[in-house]
Amino acid sequence: MAEEQFINKVTASGIIAFDLLDFMPADEIAEFDIKNLLFMGMIVKEKEFKIAISEIDFSVFVAKTVAVYCSADAIIPPWVYMIIADKLQPHAAHFDFIDVDSMKLELWKSNIENASISSFKNQKVVLRARPDLHPALYMLATQRLKPIVRTLMYGEIGLPKVIFK
Repeated sequence: MAEEQFINKVTASGIIAFDLLDFMPADEIAEFDIKNLLFMGMIVKEKEFKIAISEIDFSVFVAKTVAVYCSADAIIPPWVYMIIADKLQPHAAHFDFIDVDSMKLELWKSNIENASISSFKNQKVVLRARPDLHPALYMLATQRLKPIVRTLMYGEIGLPKVIFK
């Protein structure tokens, strides 16, 4: 009896995967809550604020990405943000007035925007199914890939959902 040969249909399909997890930021994101510098946790009093900020060791933020936010419902004058930026500038790799999750998303999107995707040119590509990831990542990946790929799909290589051909 002749030996049967199995064909790997997944490999034979020529579909290549684009995995958004490959672009997840590796940067450590530190938090800086302005609330801790407010008088009674609610009010900006210039003298107390300047004393409080002068006592902070900003070297702990060396080479880190810093998410600056205020967990208190307080009115913060713009000069406060300027002083914080001045203190972070010599130390932090990157900082912004943003919550940690939004900062991570922005870094992730930046990684996708700056990625070399030339290897996907004229290919059949599937964006791997990762339902727990933010929809903005799928939208950005689609925007980047659509102009260069032959076919774009979602799911897994063995059972993809065609988005466009």
